[in-house]
Amino acid sequence: MISERSKRRATNFISITCDTWLLFSLIPFHLTVCADEKILIAAATNLNPAMDDICKEFEKAYPTIDVNVSYGSSGNFFAQIKQGAPFDIFFSADTTYPARLEEEGLAVKGGSKIYAFGSIVLWIPKNSALNPRKGLHIVLDSKVKKLAIANQRLAPYGMAAEEALRHYGLWDKVQEKLVFGENISQTAQFVQSGAADVGIIALSQAISPKMKSDGDYLVIPAESYNKLGQAYVVLQRGKDKSCVRKFLEFTQGKKGEIIFSQYGYSLPKQIKNIDNKN
Repeated sequence: MISERSKRRATNFISITCDTWLLFSLIPFHLTVCADEKILIAAATNLNPAMDDICKEFEKAYPTIDVNVSYGSSGNFFAQIKQGAPFDIFFSADTTYPARLEEEGLAVKGGSKIYAFGSIVLWIPKNSALNPRKGLHIVLDSKVKKLAIANQRLAPYGMAAEEALRHYGLWDKVQEKLVFGENISQTAQFVQSGAADVGIIALSQAISPKMKSDGDYLVIPAESYNKLGQAYVVLQRGKDKSCVRKFLEFTQGKKGEIIFSQYGYSLPKQIKNIDNKN
């Protein structure tokens, strides 16, 4: 016969075994939830001020979701993603790179969408004697020894800068003055630090808190360069994440639109209305 003491031991063993099984069975589920609640974003550097604000507001609304953003040139991110960089969403400074990622099967097919249109400006430090109100031709002034633009092979904003300079017949005349930033953020750093006398940067940077009080700028007419339509694309790593869908809905919602507008971006619906009128 089995003693009462043995029965208690067996019961305790079964209880401990069940508890242990329950504990370990929950671990994979917990890890899945944690992984799903973290978003890794690759974003073009012109977005830095606006995207930081969007992420802050998003994390207030969804405190359990952690958003990590890496900033760089769209061209460099395109190359990194092709090599397997683990991002969930790519916010490009153009529409070409997202489309190519779709074509190569690295992003959700048909998932790219324009979220904003950017603008470029000629930015001049506060202590400069140059007056941006005189127009883009001041890049020819003898006081301008160095003109900073982003590398047009990697950064769409650099390509827009070249197009604007060509439009006004200035490109060939400023060749010896040009210094190239790897991305639009480095370009801004060049002119802000004094390494360049003037620079062509994003409007979103010029009106950001970090640069607003440090200089003045001229908005370069939009007709002088191709539209800077900026698209995002969901990468294969993020296609099944619910938190990715929430973030994109938030970005395109009312709060996201307000933040983009505050940093000088035009919204797709605004551009559509202008095109329809024309």
